[in-house]
Amino acid sequence: MSMTTALPRGAGPALHRRLWIRALVATARLLVLLRPHRLQQVLRYLSRGAAPASTAAARTARAEVLASSLAMNGPRNCLPRSVAVVLLCRSRGLWPTWCVGVRVAPPFTAHAWVEAEGELVGEPGRYDSWARLITVAPRED
Repeated sequence: MSMTTALPRGAGPALHRRLWIRALVATARLLVLLRPHRLQQVLRYLSRGAAPASTAAARTARAEVLASSLAMNGPRNCLPRSVAVVLLCRSRGLWPTWCVGVRVAPPFTAHAWVEAEGELVGEPGRYDSWARLITVAPRED
């Protein structure tokens, strides 16, 4: 099943911001080609020294990624979308918690998402409906 997604004219960030975000999306697409433990290592390294992101900041970053790249709106793009969101937050000196896990109740599906302040950012369901397998939380060192 395919979905057509369109945004109204003028929606989303300015052109120079969109170009920056698209570069981050391209970087995210390359990073997700890494093996899971390598991706986790890279993201842990990038998270060093960043302040924890607020829910509002993470929500804004997610909305900007979705508005700048329509391909990120697809249901099978959760991994590059979540990586792009944390990269955009990192470019602002912030870091939300990046997670990969599975749904705890049927249908069991794998998913990647971003959390901030103990809350799912832009994802359906409740916080406890997902089992986290890999996480990269904000670090202070």
